[in-house]
Amino acid sequence: MKIYYINNSFDYELDKLTSVFFPNIKTESVKADCDDMIVYEKPYISVKFGADSVITVAAELNDLSDFRSKTIGDNDNAELEAALLLYDILKSYTGVTPPWGVLTGVRPIKLFRKLKEQMGEREAAEHFKNVFCVSAEKVKITLETEKNESEILSKTTPKSFSLYLSVPFCPSRCSYCSFVSASTERTKHLVEPYTRLLCEEIEKTAEIVSALGLKLESVYMGGGTPTTLSAEQLERVLTKTSECFDMSGCREFTVEAGRPDTITAEKLFAIKSANVDRISINPQTLNDAVLKVIGRRHTADDFYRSFEDARKCGFGHINTDLIAGLPADTFSSFKSTLDNITRLSPESITVHTLAMKRASTLNQNGKKLYDNEADTASQMLTYADTTLHDCGYYPYYLYRQSRMVGNLENTGWSKKGMEGYYNVFIMDESQTIIACGAGAVTKITGCGSRLERIFNFKYPYEYIDRFDEVLKRKEAIKQLYDKS
Repeated sequence: MKIYYINNSFDYELDKLTSVFFPNIKTESVKADCDDMIVYEKPYISVKFGADSVITVAAELNDLSDFRSKTIGDNDNAELEAALLLYDILKSYTGVTPPWGVLTGVRPIKLFRKLKEQMGEREAAEHFKNVFCVSAEKVKITLETEKNESEILSKTTPKSFSLYLSVPFCPSRCSYCSFVSASTERTKHLVEPYTRLLCEEIEKTAEIVSALGLKLESVYMGGGTPTTLSAEQLERVLTKTSECFDMSGCREFTVEAGRPDTITAEKLFAIKSANVDRISINPQTLNDAVLKVIGRRHTADDFYRSFEDARKCGFGHINTDLIAGLPADTFSSFKSTLDNITRLSPESITVHTLAMKRASTLNQNGKKLYDNEADTASQMLTYADTTLHDCGYYPYYLYRQSRMVGNLENTGWSKKGMEGYYNVFIMDESQTIIACGAGAVTKITGCGSRLERIFNFKYPYEYIDRFDEVLKRKEAIKQLYDKS
């Protein structure tokens, strides 16, 4: 389907908004200064900004012929007004009311905080509801999450930073995954040289941040699946981190153990001995049939074993990740999963919604998003909200992704005092994240209004083959801080 943009450049936001209503249809943007020479091809949407400050949005969609127009003033946001007109047409045509209204961005909490600073909390909430068309349920969780996030952010300082360590290996690729990770079935020979060079990058990075006088606030080892490394390799990387960085002000040290089929008691003890205080064990679901469908090579029993082993090892903060809207999952199955997880009483639980990423196996195999799946996923999240509140958890960070089932969200829940600090920092983009490893992206704040990025090579073989260049790129951290 083509979307014609006449005398405007609203295509980025409006293309995304259109995909909320038509997640399985590929759109093509066509830009023009005027519509005199355009031959419209049905079905289509057109967005025109006239010289008389009139915005007109029209649609010819199968049996629908509809349009909306509005004259805007000097202080109006023309792009938002166009989005609201388009939203009106598509909601009427599809019968779908997206829970986040016209918002398509990843960070609604960050947007809400900005509005709150400008107009106050009550007015910001009204703006979300009445201007952005966000549902009452989502406004409520926005208010609660922003309050809890702000409490965490208030304790950080301009000289603080967090450290991300990338281990881009997995035992196999999950069907919904689009992350850059290498299957150890094919790349086992790269794991040891990668580990050795990661330790070298950690050492070099520590020298840079020490010279800059930066203060480490949190460490997060993610991937991939970090526990694809051996116990000895894990201990080497984690110990190197503790030895090279000043950990005296570090509020959190997390390892995303991830898949239970990679976790052993030996690895857990290696992680614990390196002073890691938070671990994530992610079943995604406790339905063995669904696990098989999504390509997870473990069972619910494997998760229970890993969780028990982590407790025996002394971990006082365990996070678990779940996904709502997985293929073949049902509301009853999700309810059973969540109920069984809460009985274990992990300190934090992250409830994701399935996102159909373009590079995922599910998407490449032709999986579509359907309205009934959206309704089921919405039921799942509503149940999670009620249940987790009742069990003493509260939302402390929230973010969204494109092409999510039901246009919903991912929410981190925790018991009081058990938040995942790194999750808040990376989502708010207000703290520098310095990253090591393949696929890692360093993000430097405090450089005016911009977030400056330094990219490492994506793939393990590139990282290994061009490691000298990786170390050279790290020098840009000094240059960026000298500018700021």
